Amino acid sequence: MFPGMNSRKAAQMMKKMGIQQVEIPATEVIIKTPEKEIVITEPQVSKVNMMGQETFQVVGEANERELSSEPEISDEDIQTVAEQAKVSEQDAKQAILEAKGDLAEAIINLQKD
Repeated sequence: MFPGMNSRKAAQMMKKMGIQQVEIPATEVIIKTPEKEIVITEPQVSKVNMMGQETFQVVGEANERELSSEPEISDEDIQTVAEQAKVSEQDAKQAILEAKGDLAEAIINLQKD
């Protein structure tokens, strides 16, 4: 909190100034940007409320990862599309990829052919 100050005194001082701090038991923090994700593992997260405005303080080890342009496709999604469009699972998966993960669009596109 405040360097060189007793944590108890600092808490009292913050309370007098109307500042409330709450620790949040987070396991991971992900910050998404248009190009990448910043993943903070084993974070220490504090929510600070100062005069009605909430801010978050995050401390931990940050790693960056590139965003994938390919949608995540589950086996259930593939089965659903394959059954609805009456096509093979391979065709269903390809249609889902082409529809950028939109199952309804994938089914409609397969039924057009």
